[in-house]
Amino acid sequence: MATDAQERKSFFNRIRGDRSDKAEMSFIDHLEELRWNIVRSVLAIAVAAVVCFIYIDWIFDHVIAAPLNNNFVTYRWICDLSHKLNMGDSLCMPPINPHLQYTTLGGAFYGSINLAMTLGFIIAFPYVLYQIWKFVRPALKENELKYTRGIVFWVTFFFLLGCIFGYYILTPYTTNFLFSYNMGTKGIVENRPTFSDYFENLTDMVLGCGIAFQMPMVSYFLTKIGLITPGFLKSAYRYAIVIIIVIAAVITPSGDVVTLSIVAAPLLLLYWLGIVISTRVNKNLKKKEAEEWS
Repeated sequence: MATDAQERKSFFNRIRGDRSDKAEMSFIDHLEELRWNIVRSVLAIAVAAVVCFIYIDWIFDHVIAAPLNNNFVTYRWICDLSHKLNMGDSLCMPPINPHLQYTTLGGAFYGSINLAMTLGFIIAFPYVLYQIWKFVRPALKENELKYTRGIVFWVTFFFLLGCIFGYYILTPYTTNFLFSYNMGTKGIVENRPTFSDYFENLTDMVLGCGIAFQMPMVSYFLTKIGLITPGFLKSAYRYAIVIIIVIAAVITPSGDVVTLSIVAAPLLLLYWLGIVISTRVNKNLKKKEAEEWS
């Protein structure tokens, strides 16, 4: 009986993240811990989604529909910059008169749920990432743990940075272009998209940028494990340009040259940042190898 009690105590200690005992976990224990990590992550997303659903009207007016407002902060910044550069209104975006609609009876309700769940995921992303890291961490060796210090912070930082870029920079340009573009000159065709279409494009741009901005982290870890080197990244720069343009085309629904450039430019800067990070990591690795051999 004492042995069973000790095993249960050890099992729950492992679920709580306590790795003080060195007993190996069985396959069932791994599945049980994974299940609890998933449950905690889902609960965090659900709680954040419920809070967003409660304030859905305010969120829609001040967050989701904000890029459709002609007084949106990005439009004002760009127009002010145009005036400061003595370019008149050449950089100012033309005003749009958007009209979103629902085409199904429950469109507003299901759209609100989809909106709340998406925002819930973004808000709970750091905690979800921590749960993933908490499950993977025991499988790493001590020297590997040194390489992954601050991983939750930096992955979250670049993800949120990408989301901010997608929301404040990419979304206004794309939205303005798509709403302003029309076929013909007689105004026979009216641009009246559905809310789900607009929100899907908004989500693709924001989350797409959040994922694309992980390039420095990818360069860091691939260099740490020896899969890439700074020389390889520099030699593959031309191929990287093509890949970045393809990624930018996937993220941006409009596909026009200006929007592609807006996305491709920071991704190229992040690629060069990845080269700088890779160079520094590679230098530290060679230094440690030299110290070990000396």
